[in-house]
Amino acid sequence: MTSYKFHAKETIKLAYPVVIGQLGHMMLGVIDTLMVGRIGAVPLAASSLANGLVLLIMILGIGMSVALTPLVAIAKGSEKHDECGVILRQGLLVNIVFSFILVISIYFLVDLIKYLDQPPEVVQYAESYLRIINISIIPFMLFQTYKQFSEGLSFTKPPMTILIFSVFINAFLNWILIFGNLGFPRLELDGAGYATLMTRIFMAFAIFIYIRNAKTFQEFDPSLKYKGVNWAVIKKIVNLGLPGGLQMFFEVGGFSFAAIMVGWIGVNELAAHQIALNLASITFMVGLGISIAATIRIGNYLGKRDLVGIKKAGYTALFIIATIMGSFGLMFFILRDFLPTLYIQNVEVIKIAASLIVIASFFQVVDGLQVVGIGILRGLTDLKAPMFISFVAYWIIGLPVAYLLGFVLEFGVEGVWVSFVVGLSLAALFFYLRFQKFLRTTEF
Repeated sequence: MTSYKFHAKETIKLAYPVVIGQLGHMMLGVIDTLMVGRIGAVPLAASSLANGLVLLIMILGIGMSVALTPLVAIAKGSEKHDECGVILRQGLLVNIVFSFILVISIYFLVDLIKYLDQPPEVVQYAESYLRIINISIIPFMLFQTYKQFSEGLSFTKPPMTILIFSVFINAFLNWILIFGNLGFPRLELDGAGYATLMTRIFMAFAIFIYIRNAKTFQEFDPSLKYKGVNWAVIKKIVNLGLPGGLQMFFEVGGFSFAAIMVGWIGVNELAAHQIALNLASITFMVGLGISIAATIRIGNYLGKRDLVGIKKAGYTALFIIATIMGSFGLMFFILRDFLPTLYIQNVEVIKIAASLIVIASFFQVVDGLQVVGIGILRGLTDLKAPMFISFVAYWIIGLPVAYLLGFVLEFGVEGVWVSFVVGLSLAALFFYLRFQKFLRTTEF
């Protein structure tokens, strides 16, 4: 009977490299924004528009790739090490095919940008940039496949290391291609697109070479020696990946549509929304790290058919994230007037952002609980019900509440943000109840 202290130590050991890696991934976008911003407001607006559209589509691919983590963790927990390699190879087949589907979808989406009522000069930049970064989805999905395989085996440091290196590579390529340094042509926003493409090719190549050759992975057979298409494994991946991707889509899409609502209110409100949301996104990365650690550990115990281990690993992850996010919430509340000044000096925007940061301080805990809750359920390979829960919480309840509070009752942007508390709280509650149901009804 392992102690909760042991579970906390193991969870944090798995989580911190994921957190650092995710922050590194965020830095890729931050660096792009800073460097593109130096060439003008129009390219920056085009970059924001294109990246927002790509994310909504690519999140489906991320969900598909994440399916590998619990399946590999379960196989490892069951001592079926050869099966881990089978899952990797079949996962590569699924994700390569799915990446081409995403690329084709975005290819046709490019022609629809002109109908989004954006300035013509922004549309022109966005269309060209989007066509370039669209191709980068293929190497990104290859990287994701190996990343999720590595994390499923509890090796969370290799992806972290590659993501950190990629930040510097992306910055260097941006410097060369955006501004035309070292004799290269000045490509401006398209240069940022090519830098992203080449960075993702590096990420895919680096993680493939490492996992293929590192001794620690050899017992799990990470080779490309296919014995054929294993339809049973592919079915498992798709059955877990599709609802997982849709669950992510409903969550991200809900927040994206809320941003559109805020844009209806005013420019200052939208700027304040972006500041507060960016701060909340940084703390969310910690929750995401604990969530992935929970997926891995729950999957291992499920493979071992250890219900007590599942229970303790799940409760420990929930306790850790509630404690951490509660601390972040307190920090947000205390520093609510200072944090916006790190982004902007506009007094009106700072005032609005401060009020939104107060609301963010209240939903920190439930945001952490919901992302760890979905991680626990992912480890149990239970994602169909959470997919529907997310749809109801964010779209059926959350967005109508946002419209009611923001526009009908005229609470403005603060009303929209209160709806985040509602949606996240509902998701957290029902994910927890779903976990409780598993514990009550499962016997090994």
